[in-house]
Amino acid sequence: MKCRTFTNSKIKNKYAMKRTNKFLTLILTMVAAIAITSCVQDDDYTIPSSLGQDENEALTAMLATATEVDMAYVKALYIENGAETVPFYVENDIYVKGYASSSDKSGNFFKEFFLQDAPSNPTGALKITIDQVDTYNQYNQGREIYISLKGLYIGEERVGNGIITIGGDTEFDQYGGTVLRINENQIRDNILRSDVTEEIIPLEVTFGSLTDAHVGVYVQINGVEFADNLDGERYFDAVQVYDTQRTLQACSGANYTTMSLETSSFANFKEHLLPTGNGSIKAIVNKTFDGSTRILALNDVEDVVMEGARCALAATIFQERFDTAVDGTDLDLTGWINFSEAGSRVWREEVYNGDGYAEFNPFGSGDSSNITWLITPGLDMDAQTQETLTFQTAHAYPDAGHTPLTVMISTDFDGNSANIGTATWTSLDFLASYDIDSDSWNSFKDSGDIDLSSYAGTAYIAFVYTGSDTNNENMTLRVDNIAVSGL
Repeated sequence: MKCRTFTNSKIKNKYAMKRTNKFLTLILTMVAAIAITSCVQDDDYTIPSSLGQDENEALTAMLATATEVDMAYVKALYIENGAETVPFYVENDIYVKGYASSSDKSGNFFKEFFLQDAPSNPTGALKITIDQVDTYNQYNQGREIYISLKGLYIGEERVGNGIITIGGDTEFDQYGGTVLRINENQIRDNILRSDVTEEIIPLEVTFGSLTDAHVGVYVQINGVEFADNLDGERYFDAVQVYDTQRTLQACSGANYTTMSLETSSFANFKEHLLPTGNGSIKAIVNKTFDGSTRILALNDVEDVVMEGARCALAATIFQERFDTAVDGTDLDLTGWINFSEAGSRVWREEVYNGDGYAEFNPFGSGDSSNITWLITPGLDMDAQTQETLTFQTAHAYPDAGHTPLTVMISTDFDGNSANIGTATWTSLDFLASYDIDSDSWNSFKDSGDIDLSSYAGTAYIAFVYTGSDTNNENMTLRVDNIAVSGL
């Protein structure tokens, strides 16, 4: 077997392999039980002693001679490889360790599995594309697995899908290079199990807190249910060919946050009715075929527990969706304050594809400091209880380490911009993600539910942008779908 290299996006040294299955067929038809050392698929995850010894010897040898790297390092080998369309060929003796997070036992994954970097509180995951079915027999969920990277490729299965994948070969077309499945010989030499199987503790997240860093991670989302219009539907729509997406929703103040669950036509639970209650779901974070959208994918239907009462949306006290925004103008909505404490720029009204939002963009201003306040009209906090604030943010052109937005509340502000500096303002915690990866730019993310129930009287909420054009802290920031709800 020859190692493959590439030059100027062209792959050399192509070869073909032919094998006969006559001997294997003969063995499988024998009545007597015979140990088969080339392939092991046993539902209780035990390893025949011969294969176990070979595998342990290979693992021991690798650990003694190769260098361990983490998943972030592996991903960087591809991302920093230039155009991000040329898979990276690994020539050095390095390996990465992980724990199987996915399982194809139900048929919802095909010739692939994910490895996350820790059995609990993981920080990332990698996809392994493999020319083998029923991988759960060997790479069961929680199994500690070592990938010897020498001779393998790091890239994407589809150009631009954003899922960093380890493969065994490459293929090129007019769009760039992609990785192909690890073949059976490479599986034997490069994918090595230990005898450790850990319990995978799902990482508790919300729809709004998910990022591309979670792709491949086993997560749990609580307080979710299938969308109202899916009553009586099944996981898979019979008119579909490959995959069906079903909308999951969670009550978030006066609005729902949503995400899709994707089910394969080969899943053994595809004809199960969707549950109609509210509860939790444990699943793998994945992406659609083209990589444009994050979705959830089940290991098993037993990971869906939705037997509680469906959630109820709160009553809306205040809402601003910026539907009346006039594109490219300074924001001057009735009752709002748009005040620049430092710098020449203020918040602007912008519209894209019919969606209005508030935007602050200091780029090109030349300002050494930008501090600009966008303050809501006064809100009556005494007319209801259990008030909650939600909103969405999007960004573009971030600078690492720049956190541009602070959200604050005041109950002693009098609504006069001249008195902003003398009022008492309290910072509110919210979910924020300012990814450097341009694939996530301009994608609105949920703030999460922000508890305002301890505030009384008339409250003002301020969205404050802080940055600098001269110090390259000039991220473009957008805010939309601001809502305060209560009971």
